[in-house]
Amino acid sequence: MKVSVVVCTYATERYDDYVEAVESLLNQTYSPLEIVLVVDGNETVFERVRSEFGDNSKTVIHCNDDNRGISYSRTKGAELASGDIVAFLDDDAIAAPDWIEELVGVYESTDAVAVGGRLAPEWLVDEPDFLPSEYHWLIGVTPRGFADHMEEVRNTYGSNISFRRDVFLDVGGFDENTGLKADSKVQAHEAPVCLRVREKTGKGVVYNENAVVYHKIFDYRTDPWWLVERAFWQGYSKRVMDLVLDEDDDGKEEYLKQLLGTFIPGRMKELVTGPSVAKLLQLLSIFVFTAAVGFGYLYGLATPNNRLIESSE
Repeated sequence: MKVSVVVCTYATERYDDYVEAVESLLNQTYSPLEIVLVVDGNETVFERVRSEFGDNSKTVIHCNDDNRGISYSRTKGAELASGDIVAFLDDDAIAAPDWIEELVGVYESTDAVAVGGRLAPEWLVDEPDFLPSEYHWLIGVTPRGFADHMEEVRNTYGSNISFRRDVFLDVGGFDENTGLKADSKVQAHEAPVCLRVREKTGKGVVYNENAVVYHKIFDYRTDPWWLVERAFWQGYSKRVMDLVLDEDDDGKEEYLKQLLGTFIPGRMKELVTGPSVAKLLQLLSIFVFTAAVGFGYLYGLATPNNRLIESSE
């Protein structure tokens, strides 16, 4: 079973991280493996990538004519790929050596059409005391309580997700109106394609917690105000997805039930039995981030529907 991994990049300042991401793929325990490198319209970066990796037989290299965004770039990479499976890795992530082997193991032992894994933090700065694990999704890391091992979920995160390539392309790949592009604040990226896959095949994404990718946590991602703003726009994005998707079963109610019914009471009990400043800050942060998500969603509700849809384009 051949696997193609698509890694996209654009920013010159991210180049060294991109190289580290690609090298983590070149050191995988699994073969046959193809690495598709897509540069999103930056000719300078493209020339550096071609110079560094152009002679490697495992790589396919492409540069978009202009900056088209992450969703277009990833789908283009899948179109250029030749593997049975197409997987995606961010340019600021590092794949564990057995990442692909773990993903493939699920495909070989089940009838899965999509498989994802766990995103773990690669701290480049000190881990902040105030950041609760329940909200690690704000920094692009799999949060506490995400799913059980081998559970079928709607989607995993975009830096650790894979599909049977024919199914992925058959449903149109990633939606170009979502994901990072220009000044769009809509952060949803994986949900639309996964919902289309589920609609076509009746299957979700199998979560293999042993398929690990390490996501780099830069200094700015630990800034409290950056996290609050990100939480706000996540809430806004959830409202957008409610409108643009025919069926957006993203588990909002289940997540709130788990947060309010299990995690918060558990943290309050821990604070009483073993008080500390860090525990108090994390508990307060849960309330602040939850409020920010809620305000973002309310802002979306107050925004005319046509403007909401335009904001995703």
